This record gives sequence, structure tokens and C-alpha cells, in this order.
Amino acid sequence: MSKKTLEDRLAELEMRLAFQDDVINTLSEQVAKQEMDIRELWDAKKVLHKQLKDISPSNIKAEEDETPPPHY
Repeated sequence: MSKKTLEDRLAELEMRLAFQDDVINTLSEQVAKQEMDIRELWDAKKVLHKQLKDISPSNIKAEEDETPPPHY
């Protein structure tokens, strides 16, 4: 293998490595942002669920408030 070919291959590998590092960093940033978005959405869901529960009480009575079934 000639010295030029070896240098070309090494330069290509260095470029690929630099590109992969950039892609990995970009993906890591995106994953971190999505994690924050997911946490915000879960918090919003909890708030909405509580608000919905407060304004619309369930039609199902608590077990102790239910009348016993008729005996035949």
C-alpha cells in the first residue's frame, strides 16, 4: 500500500469520526430536550387530570355508600 493511499484512508476515517461525533452530540441534545418535554407533558397531564377530577365527580359511589344488592 502506498503512503498516499494510507494517508487518504486515515484522513477519510478522521472525517468520518468527526462527523459521527457531531451527530452523536446533536442526538444527545435532542434526547435531552425530548426528556424535558416529556416531563413537562406528564406534569401538565397530572394537573389536567386533577382539574377534571375536581370538576366532574365520578358517578360511581364509594363501596361503603352503595346499597347492598337485593336478596331473592
